[in-house]
Amino acid sequence: MAELGNPQNTIAILQKYQFHFQKKFGQNFLIDPSVLERIVDAAQITGEDCVLEIGPGIGTMTQYLAERAGKVIAVEIDRALMPVLEDTLSAYDNVTILQADILKVDIAKLSEEQNGGRPFKVVANLPYYITTPILMNLLEHRAPVQSITVMVQKEVAERMQTGPGTKDYGALSLAVQYYALPEIVANVPPNCFIPRPSVGSAVIRLTCYGEPPVEVRDERRMFALIRASFNQRRKTLANGLSNAAGLGITREQVTLALEQMGLPATVRGETLTLEQFAKLSNLLEK
Repeated sequence: MAELGNPQNTIAILQKYQFHFQKKFGQNFLIDPSVLERIVDAAQITGEDCVLEIGPGIGTMTQYLAERAGKVIAVEIDRALMPVLEDTLSAYDNVTILQADILKVDIAKLSEEQNGGRPFKVVANLPYYITTPILMNLLEHRAPVQSITVMVQKEVAERMQTGPGTKDYGALSLAVQYYALPEIVANVPPNCFIPRPSVGSAVIRLTCYGEPPVEVRDERRMFALIRASFNQRRKTLANGLSNAAGLGITREQVTLALEQMGLPATVRGETLTLEQFAKLSNLLEK
């Protein structure tokens, strides 16, 4: 069996199956064994774990995961990769390959069928155009997931991890940090992939919380406030929220709530912490 962390072996497999990269699937395959090792290390995979791998591609990382995990479920959207995966993973009896769109998979049902209802550890080298929808789908639906270790565009990883007062801080930072603890574990240059992407990448591990770190009465309402605050970054929070369609809040209500929190009426959304947004949401609900 060809070890796919080696670029020559990857090229040989692609030629054998006359595989053409699909732009619509944003395919970039990893060809650096040290990066593959770092991802599997960061995901803290043991023989007790059932790993859900999203987008196995030709099975490069799947091979590394299969060596460490008790079981690997690999979900691949591209039907053209099925014969390739059957070949590259034929030596592993602990790998199940599913041809499906992960956004349409019932992960709770998959966990019941494949892992006795226990949570998965998710590992993925995701196409960058669909990173956020996939991550938010897992987090918002509270899929049975213990941690998510993913390769993403470097600036998206920074956005997930950053705090108030920075230019990268926004609705994505707060959404991710409400559901999980994000930690960037490695930066990965473009030359570690075939074909080479035009941007730098990073591996980020999200350790999912059992309970959110803040108390909020209405999650959806809080996230609507957060989105409205960052849609108009230049505006004060009082102006931004009172102008936002669908929130039904007056400038006076926002100013009063901010006053109760000990904050000035001129404060901007980008300076508030997750805890402050939760408190503001609770006050405005009253």
